Amino acid sequence: MGFLTTAGIFILVLFVLVLVHELGHYITARIFGIRTLEFGFGYPPKIRGFRLFSSEEIQAWEQRTGPRPGFWRRLGYRVVGDTELTVNWLPLGGFVRLLGEEDPSDPRSLAAKRPLVRLIVLSAGAFMNFILPIALFTLAYMIPQRAAVGGALVTSVQAGSPAAAAGVHPGDQIIRINGRGIQNAGDAGYNIRLNQGRWMTWTVVRRETFGSGIVASQTLELRVYARWAPPYFVDPSTSKRVREGPTGISVADRTNATRVESKPFWEAIPLGFRSTFDTLTLAKNQVISLIAQRTAPEVQGPVGIAQATGEVVRQAGWVALLQFAALLSLNLAIFNILPIPMLDGGRILFVLIEIARRGKRVAPEREALVHFIGFVILISAVVVISYFDIARIIRGDNVFR
Repeated sequence: MGFLTTAGIFILVLFVLVLVHELGHYITARIFGIRTLEFGFGYPPKIRGFRLFSSEEIQAWEQRTGPRPGFWRRLGYRVVGDTELTVNWLPLGGFVRLLGEEDPSDPRSLAAKRPLVRLIVLSAGAFMNFILPIALFTLAYMIPQRAAVGGALVTSVQAGSPAAAAGVHPGDQIIRINGRGIQNAGDAGYNIRLNQGRWMTWTVVRRETFGSGIVASQTLELRVYARWAPPYFVDPSTSKRVREGPTGISVADRTNATRVESKPFWEAIPLGFRSTFDTLTLAKNQVISLIAQRTAPEVQGPVGIAQATGEVVRQAGWVALLQFAALLSLNLAIFNILPIPMLDGGRILFVLIEIARRGKRVAPEREALVHFIGFVILISAVVVISYFDIARIIRGDNVFR
């Protein structure tokens, strides 16, 4: 896949994620009567700006039609009235500029509203990024896609591992984990990671061949624990130290059988909800696992995410891109809600401090300074991370290795 195609796909994905995020802020601000100065598509410098409905136009309508303009004019003013819509040069998302984010002197400013309103407006962007993955996962389930369906076969079991202690044998076919059907090796790995730190009930089929050529099978239920910090072992095929999986097994697709699957929307919607909450659980488990293993997380900036986006499309297709976009949306929601200055979570923290101080605000100029320092640190971090992302691309390394 060419650079321009990869860049275009990445910009489109990021634009949608940030646009949905900013719509959350914009809609709630309009509902609570906060003046929205600008809704920007992309980031400055500005190419062009315009207003669909200005205050002067509304006043002119009222003079011509009476105190209540027509329905569509009223609706238009409530939606975009007196907000400048801008198109900007850097196509990396969008932004909403609200009146008085730290200064409460104007009654229509954000800072002039009561704390609960400010918390709702500031949290709305992250909330929208939590909702978007449900729609993306639902759509992914509805699109026909080919999947392996031959089952998941245990190919090896490490001595002393939880799987070995539970009685799992090489050659066992895993058909269910905690009641969820397992159709392929990917399903098995996904559900094991989903249950790290917990005991699981595996339903396995064990086949035995006797000397007479008769094959007998039995279905067993085994209790298996998924560890946070598995030990290392030496891989005999490469002679390198690698970390065991959470349960100590290797698994592969039992056959090459595949089929095209898609779900009707009434089945896809609950699956979309389930996948969204599963992804949050997987993210939490990944953090705990890194802490338990004392391993530094791999961090990617915009360049690394762009590379990953292209690799997802090239290796797994457009359905996987929807799933990847859902993951990015959840990451954006979590990142924005963290108490980092300049981000939504940082502003929420100042509102919570105000509530804890029984209405006593932090001085606007001090809050603005904290957010400015946070902005400088964040941009500096992005520049440093992007340097390492570019170096990895120059080396020809894959972001998923």
